[in-house]
Amino acid sequence: MTQEIHGTVADGFETVREEFAAFVSTERADYEGQLCAYVHGRQVVDLWAGPGTEGDSLYGVFSSTKGAAHLVVALLVQDGTLELDRKVTYYWPEFASEGKGALTLRELLAHRAGLVGTDTGFALDELADDRAVAERLADQRPFWRPGTAFGYHALVIGALTGEIVRRATGRSLQDVYEERVRAPYALDFFLGLPATQEPRFHSTQPPLPSPNEQALRAVEPDSRHSLAGIAFNEHAAQPTVLASLPNERVIRAKGPASVGGVASARGLAGLYAAAISEVDGRAPLLKQDTVAEFGQIHSVGYDLVTGTHRSYGLGFQATADTWYSFLSAGAIGHSGAAGSQAFADPRTGLAYGYTRRRFALAGGAAPENVRLVQAAHQAARQAAQTG
Repeated sequence: MTQEIHGTVADGFETVREEFAAFVSTERADYEGQLCAYVHGRQVVDLWAGPGTEGDSLYGVFSSTKGAAHLVVALLVQDGTLELDRKVTYYWPEFASEGKGALTLRELLAHRAGLVGTDTGFALDELADDRAVAERLADQRPFWRPGTAFGYHALVIGALTGEIVRRATGRSLQDVYEERVRAPYALDFFLGLPATQEPRFHSTQPPLPSPNEQALRAVEPDSRHSLAGIAFNEHAAQPTVLASLPNERVIRAKGPASVGGVASARGLAGLYAAAISEVDGRAPLLKQDTVAEFGQIHSVGYDLVTGTHRSYGLGFQATADTWYSFLSAGAIGHSGAAGSQAFADPRTGLAYGYTRRRFALAGGAAPENVRLVQAAHQAARQAAQTG
């Protein structure tokens, strides 16, 4: 039985609905997902499908959280509160131990610190607490010489940059985000989900076919002490089951800035619309020069953690490298392990958000995003040409 597609699209964006419907028709009857897009601050796509799913349902968005976290960093750089080429130790003196003293904020944001985890790993309560993670990482010897290479700081980058935000402002990254980004736009994208919003949360489902516990993990058992194993906390006394992290209330409640965000597609797209466009009479959060600097590629090539080709701007993935055949250079965004994808393309004004409930086996942006992003981008370009 084909699922019903709910929601609306603006004139000219019908092809996006068609692509979404075509994908949903191939999925199981229990598929749940959402798709939202803005163009120049105007919502043009708002779609969802799935039993019990609404447009305002909330999902764990894993590493798409990093986009919200580093929008805060970009704002503070734009304000002059943070300086990209200052050493991390200018803000956080204790970070200098074990040969990390020369690392700059710019290098840290580009995943070049070599500080992807600790020798013994983290307990769940520590992973939920960015300050606890930062305190332990300050004493950790890096796993490669800082600045010489890059690798995905999957579970810790938000704690590291968040500690710099705390040292510079006296407030947590989550508090700055709530005050300057989430609350003013009433975004359904939380770094710390209030208990009152819990009824809207849909727990993450494991990938199919129904796996054993190991299939939910990021690495094989023999690789738990590899860089990937350390980065995904697989070597800890209680190894992290990545797919289940948002299902832990302590993660949702504290909203760790690397992986703990809870959002709808509306919230994901709305965040990036606010970043680059006027929304409801509010000026864009980021100036064009700030977007350009944070979207400029700083690390590209072989990622020491993932063992794949990756590219990063400052805190954001270099999203145009992922969708290289159609997105504009300088697009900023971040995907999430369950399959979420969110970004802003400043040249077309497109802001995009996608969520799904069931964990995508490959991790990162789910494969269906290829056609969905392409359809949204093409419609945005055509709207610009005819408008």
